[in-house]
Amino acid sequence: MNVSITLATTRRILRQLRHDHRTIGLMVGVPTLLMILLRYVFDGPGLFDRIGPMLLGLFPFVIMFVVTSVGTLRERTSGTLERLMTMPMGKLDLLLGYALAFGLLALVQVGVALGIALTWLDLDLVGSVWSLLLVAILNALLGVALGLLASAFARTEFQAVQFMPAFVLPQLLLCGLLVPREKMAGWLEAISNVLPLSYAMDAMQRVTVEAEFSGTLTRDVVVISGCVLVALLLGAATLRRRTD
Repeated sequence: MNVSITLATTRRILRQLRHDHRTIGLMVGVPTLLMILLRYVFDGPGLFDRIGPMLLGLFPFVIMFVVTSVGTLRERTSGTLERLMTMPMGKLDLLLGYALAFGLLALVQVGVALGIALTWLDLDLVGSVWSLLLVAILNALLGVALGLLASAFARTEFQAVQFMPAFVLPQLLLCGLLVPREKMAGWLEAISNVLPLSYAMDAMQRVTVEAEFSGTLTRDVVVISGCVLVALLLGAATLRRRTD
């Protein structure tokens, strides 16, 4: 791994995104618009306070997965990745550069949505705003890492989008957002215990009810961080220079 090459990759991706105003607008604006919509859907007393923070972690995860998987595949099919790999650049340098660039964009994305939720939407947060921001950004990085991993198995952008049901929907159904995990069948709960999004949603939920950074929340943060690292390493091991 070369830090200067990683940072150069990050700058290149950020320059590309800076000229794509529509993509930036969608990535930053869509989560906020969805939060506003759901605030009035979950209009019961305290319901939005319970669901809202979990959605703040879920939306960046899903959006970053789609954008990263499609963006990486586009670089491979266009030949850009093959040209980059002829330079002294390791696969991990490339993936870390992507993770850092999209992590910075996720910071803006989550910051805007969180600011609107805490002011206009009156989200009542028991825990620290910084704890919520940390976990939300880790969720976004998890989406980036899994998106990079999924892109290695796709040959077209359409296939990359189709990987979303395989990578995201099972985790969404079993993470505890729709049904508490402890109320699931035993075998489903066992599966949910090894899915990274389960720990991400658990961490977001704990921030809403715990004023202190508890040991369980620390465990969740460590697990999410470990899953991000493992996904990046697997992505580096499976990344191909081009799509045949």
